[in-house]
Amino acid sequence: MNAFETKHSLSTNANEGERRIAFVQACWHRDIVDQCKIAFLETMHSQDYTLEHVDLYEVPGVFEIPLHAKLLAQSGKYAGIVAAGLIVNGGIYRHDFVSTAVINGLMQVQLETGTPVFTAVLTPHNFHSSEEHITFFREHFVVKGAEVAKACVETVRKIASLATV
Repeated sequence: MNAFETKHSLSTNANEGERRIAFVQACWHRDIVDQCKIAFLETMHSQDYTLEHVDLYEVPGVFEIPLHAKLLAQSGKYAGIVAAGLIVNGGIYRHDFVSTAVINGLMQVQLETGTPVFTAVLTPHNFHSSEEHITFFREHFVVKGAEVAKACVETVRKIASLATV
C-alpha cells in the first residue's frame, strides 16, 4: 500500500479458504461516489453475501483503477473486483479519452486474469457542479451500487458453479 490508497476490511472473520470481493473506488468526487459504495455494501448484505468478504480500496482517481484491479486480480485472493468512480469533463483533458482508457483497461484485466471485473465507473457527457447535478448523480450512484452488487454476486456464483462441473 502507498500513501494514496487505503485498505479496509470489514471483518477478519472470513473463512481462509474463501475468495473475497474487492471494491476499488476513486477519490475524486468522493461525496458522490461514496453513495455507490454504501449501496453496494447494503445490497451485498441483502443478497446473503457476507460483508466480511469485502475489502475496500481507494485510489486517487479513475485512471489508477485498472492497474490496481490487475494487481488485486493477480493476487488470487478475489473472486471479483468492483470499480467505482466518476469521470467528468473538467476541461483539462478530454473525458472520453480517460473513459475509454479506464473501461478498456478494466476489460483487459478480466480477460487477462480470468477474474471478473465489474464497473460502476460513470462517464456522463455533461456534469456541472450545480446542486441539481450533484443530487442527480448521488442518487444515480445508489442505483449503480445496487446493480453492480447484484451483477457481482450472480456472476461470482455462476463462475463458482462452473468449477464444480
